[in-house]
Amino acid sequence: MINFKGIIFDMDGVIFDSERLYLECCMEAAKLFGLDDMENTCLSCIGLNTQRTLARFSEVYGEDFPVNNFWDEATSRFAEKVQNNLLPVKKGARELLEYLKSNNVPVALASSTITERVCSELAAAGLIEYFDVTVGGDMVRKSKPEPDIFLFAADRLGISAKDCCIIEDSFNGVRAANASGAFVIMVPDLIQPTEEIDRLANIVLPSLLEVKKYFE
Repeated sequence: MINFKGIIFDMDGVIFDSERLYLECCMEAAKLFGLDDMENTCLSCIGLNTQRTLARFSEVYGEDFPVNNFWDEATSRFAEKVQNNLLPVKKGARELLEYLKSNNVPVALASSTITERVCSELAAAGLIEYFDVTVGGDMVRKSKPEPDIFLFAADRLGISAKDCCIIEDSFNGVRAANASGAFVIMVPDLIQPTEEIDRLANIVLPSLLEVKKYFE
């Protein structure tokens, strides 16, 4: 039986297969802007909030790159796909959330995505009822890999982060989760863990179904 006082989920790449969809949208936008090396840049931004993502694009493509125009194009494409129900829920997410709910385990979501989008996407997927707390990247000052968002989510649950388990897929998310003092489960999405990330995560599991088995 699960022995954590609370569970904190990341959203993109953990609950939703959204990072793959974002990558697709950025690649589409890149063609319009004459860029052919977008994939590695996008992968380096996984887990970052919008501000740090835009700064990363400017760092890679130069200060003259119209980063806001590019981002508007990519995000509008993403929003259109979400509206057309093209944002899939990750395998095992519903089963794991139902298991936690049936066992009365407090659950929070802590995402670098802005809160409004977090809530709208969870509601559209019929998942928002499973979360006692939802925290978006605009609710904290420092983004991942700083631990602020996880510490804030744990505080809103009324639980110490050290008594929580955090489920993440990104390198920056794992770094932030480890820094919070929580138990860290990594479920890789687009990128597999390096030696550093293997060291920072307490355990790496291939899917949320395996996380459920681990808790059981």
